[in-house]
Amino acid sequence: MSKKTSVGIDLGTYHTKVMVLESALENGKTATKILGTGTAESKGLRHGYIINKTEASKSIQNAVGLAEKMSGLSISKAYVSIGGIGLSSVSSNGATIISRADSEITELDVDKAIETSKSQIPAHYAVNRKILHRIPNMYKIDGKPIVGLRPTGMKGSKLEVKTLFVSAIEQHLEDLTEAVEEAGVEVVDFVASPIAASIVTLKKTQKIAGVVLANIGAETVSIVVYENNIPVSLEVFPYGGTNITNDIALGLKIPLEEAEEIKRGGVVGANYPRRKLEDIVCSRLKDIFELIDGHLRKLGRNSLLPAGIVITGGSSKVASIEDLARASLGLPSRIATLNFGGNIKNINDSVWAVAYGLCLIGLRDDEDAKIGADFVKKAGNKILEWFKHYLP
Repeated sequence: MSKKTSVGIDLGTYHTKVMVLESALENGKTATKILGTGTAESKGLRHGYIINKTEASKSIQNAVGLAEKMSGLSISKAYVSIGGIGLSSVSSNGATIISRADSEITELDVDKAIETSKSQIPAHYAVNRKILHRIPNMYKIDGKPIVGLRPTGMKGSKLEVKTLFVSAIEQHLEDLTEAVEEAGVEVVDFVASPIAASIVTLKKTQKIAGVVLANIGAETVSIVVYENNIPVSLEVFPYGGTNITNDIALGLKIPLEEAEEIKRGGVVGANYPRRKLEDIVCSRLKDIFELIDGHLRKLGRNSLLPAGIVITGGSSKVASIEDLARASLGLPSRIATLNFGGNIKNINDSVWAVAYGLCLIGLRDDEDAKIGADFVKKAGNKILEWFKHYLP
């Protein structure tokens, strides 16, 4: 029996979460098991940015220590999520002339086309940013689309590609790397938080039909839109559960701690005006869903995603959020649910989606199957391929 372990670190604005996952191959079957988890209050962050590396590193160290104690393992390296309002995406087109005399398309031609699309990214978008993921959305051979297929091995004279580039602010990546390393952990790779969460919260049928995953965190809402089993857009908005908490505190004239408990449904029997509370929460959630709807309109996909919206994150447990999302977006709506195998009893499923997704990425550690980044860390990380994760 062979075993592999993987560690994911989800550094959120509200909580830092660490998960240790084990994969065991026995009798030809692979089973995964959570060996340990660790949670610590995040400090030194604002809207996903690190504003104090020492405090952020201490939060990581605390969460890692708890995960080590629970799993009985020493954590030396991990896959790390990157989120925050500096995370965004842009689509760009590129083309190349097929190089071989027999017109057969090779990986070199594909790489050239993608590099050409990278060179077409607007200058104002590229400045001070590093590309995390390069995701081909669609190829054309001699002007004819081949959606969902790899062009290698096919024949033609001209190859075109539409590529989604997911990037983050360079300084934030550097700060995050230093914070993790100061905690005694090597960064194996960075993965955009919405993409990590989508691996474990979305089904393949949803990704093919068209779906938007919304992760409502403490200070940000991050979304990723899928069609034809491929991410077509990613965006982060500077709103989150903290805004709802603040509005409740102001509206009801109560302490922030109490407002947070009310938002999460933890206060029972208190004499608060129910109608006023509902109006406060609904008003802020409507603002969030209007931002999502506006983004879908830019993509031409508002009310046009058959699999609807899937909601995850710490604020996904707010009462009536599914109904409000359905009414605001005109889409089917549901809260993400996960199955961790039953061996860990005291974790809230959707809150751990990012960390769990990171761990699964880490277990697929052969070079042909990793999700990758153009951000090359001090460890000399290779450029890794995204696309094969999502092929049948």
